[in-house]
Amino acid sequence: MSLALLPDRGVLEVAGPDRVAFLQGLVSNDVAALAPGQAAWAALLTPQGKWLADFFVVAQGDALLLDAEAAQVPGLVQRLSRFRLRSKVELRDASADWRVHAAWGAPPDAEGIVAADPRLPGAGWRVLSRTVLAADSSEAAYDSHRLALGLPDGSKDMDSEKSVLLEAGFDELHGVSWSKGCYMGQELTARTRYRGLLKRRLVPVEVTGPLPPRGTPVTDAAGLEVGEMRSGIDTLGLALLRIDALDRAPFAAAGAALAPRIPAWMALPSRQEA
Repeated sequence: MSLALLPDRGVLEVAGPDRVAFLQGLVSNDVAALAPGQAAWAALLTPQGKWLADFFVVAQGDALLLDAEAAQVPGLVQRLSRFRLRSKVELRDASADWRVHAAWGAPPDAEGIVAADPRLPGAGWRVLSRTVLAADSSEAAYDSHRLALGLPDGSKDMDSEKSVLLEAGFDELHGVSWSKGCYMGQELTARTRYRGLLKRRLVPVEVTGPLPPRGTPVTDAAGLEVGEMRSGIDTLGLALLRIDALDRAPFAAAGAALAPRIPAWMALPSRQEA
């Protein structure tokens, strides 16, 4: 088992008797179906269906805890507060009360809240503890783990008010409920799925050469731009690529060669048609 502290993660607490109904009408996943010990991966969208933030939601007593990017927590508190109206909910930045860890490999025997990462069986566990746990791994090692699986990591891989959830695999990775009812941004998300409007995907890539910075254009052998680099570490990365260009690999970005590695969980139109 590997356990790593994730210092760039924070916690937003949603408390009060209306907490579930309040969050249910705002985020992409079904938080009403959460059982104790479970986590849901969900996103907050603009009314136009563009990504603002994503987080893991876990139930803790009479509150819902959102494991989110620490830098986004204050803005999330402010943004969600606009929708409180007469709802009996309380929102606060609880990052000072909790430390977020990730574990992978064997199930962790750790003090605190332990919930399986709902995206993939191999993704591991989220661990929220009141104290910093004795870690035997690093944040960089966790980055390598999630990149090997092709898992996106918030603003490292998505652009606020621009990215579409299905580009980042939220459908296959269980980040969207298609049956729970309305939420903010649902219309575009559903239309993208049912009308087959998706043109780009975040795709794991193997990097040969210097790791290109985020935002570096990715080109095919003819020099045509087919996407851009997102997060990466060492020889692993994610790139936002045009689906219709994937058969023209390998690609190039800032002197490095990029070879797409399509994971088994990713459903691409070409694979479905085949």
